[in-house]
Amino acid sequence: MKWSQALKDYTFYLKIERGLSQNSINSYVLDVEKLISFLEEKDINETAISITDETIREFIYNTSKHINERSQSRLISGLRSFFNYLVFEDYRPDNPLELIESPKIGRKLPDTLSEEEIDNLIKAIDLSKPEGERNRAMLETLYGCGLRVSELVNLKLSDLFFEEGFIKVTGKGDKQRFVPIIDVTKKYIDIYRKDIRKHMNIQAGFEDTLFLNRRGKQLTRAMIFTIIKQLAVKIDLNKSISPHTFRHSFATHLLQNNADLRSIQLMLGHESITTTEIYVHLDRNHLTKVVEKFHPRK
Repeated sequence: MKWSQALKDYTFYLKIERGLSQNSINSYVLDVEKLISFLEEKDINETAISITDETIREFIYNTSKHINERSQSRLISGLRSFFNYLVFEDYRPDNPLELIESPKIGRKLPDTLSEEEIDNLIKAIDLSKPEGERNRAMLETLYGCGLRVSELVNLKLSDLFFEEGFIKVTGKGDKQRFVPIIDVTKKYIDIYRKDIRKHMNIQAGFEDTLFLNRRGKQLTRAMIFTIIKQLAVKIDLNKSISPHTFRHSFATHLLQNNADLRSIQLMLGHESITTTEIYVHLDRNHLTKVVEKFHPRK
């Protein structure tokens, strides 16, 4: 089996069977392409079926000179996934990365904002400008619903189910979920919709897009980053923040107020509870309270 065919089949598998986004697919494919380039450069004539763990180790050793441990771990994980696919399809009997360990890397905890810091950022928005109401509604939605920035910019009017108390969110891999929306978030979205958006000259194709730029088109992710960075400077917030910080804060504050991890997982759209568990590490006080409340010897 040629590398090109193996890669083509693997790409199809990632898209159709695993339902990954194009960005995720590109990352997985790039890992394999790096291995293929190494084999060509070293004139090593091994196929995806015949390649041995020794050759893989040589490739990883060569590559590790130029990338950090986190990137190295990501590369090994990507290759392991590729060869697991080949084993699953009975193309080869074993995974050559089975005994290759990833470097031990510390888990980076996400930055979060306090409730006061979030309030101060939102209060710093200039509401005398038309985009002010939009920006307030956007930040309230980021924090109130725990959205990713891509989910925010792609939010549609037809995704708002205010009477039922939910919004429909399209996440990674086009997976959809319903997220509860609180009254304060609904209030600011409605103000923006009725007082600002309604009077805009909306471009064709963006009639259903909720948050629009001044030209009546969909906002870019970069624009959301810029808005937040400027607000942070305005209130002298000495933290490196991004739209994702609001999502992390949403999850952390829910946990602090005794929400269960499973519910937080569903609202964030995490496939695995392991991803959600990172928020437990952010709040040691919460763990202490759980032990004090539920341990039989309390």
